[in-house]
Amino acid sequence: MEQDQQFLEFVIRAIVNNPDKVKVTRTVDERGVLMTLDVEPSDIGYVIGRRGNTVRAIRTLLKVVGAKNNALVNLKINEPEGGRRERPVVSSHQDVDTSAIDNLDI
Repeated sequence: MEQDQQFLEFVIRAIVNNPDKVKVTRTVDERGVLMTLDVEPSDIGYVIGRRGNTVRAIRTLLKVVGAKNNALVNLKINEPEGGRRERPVVSSHQDVDTSAIDNLDI
């Protein structure tokens, strides 16, 4: 296992409630190293943090670890099933009854 993958697994397992469900996949291509993270749906909030601060810090540290090894490292978090709540659709065009003013001469 590579140093960057070990680092990411260590950090993520330390902050989630289900460390045994953490899975990190490492792939290398012409653009660099891609670390793909899978966690339990209930732990995704701990990984992302408020306003994304935690995941931003983890990505910064991964870039430092990658730079030490002359590699460009990126992190992708797989969204777990049921991880995103459905937001109600707000329509700006609602049906409004205009029959009272339809025949006005202005």
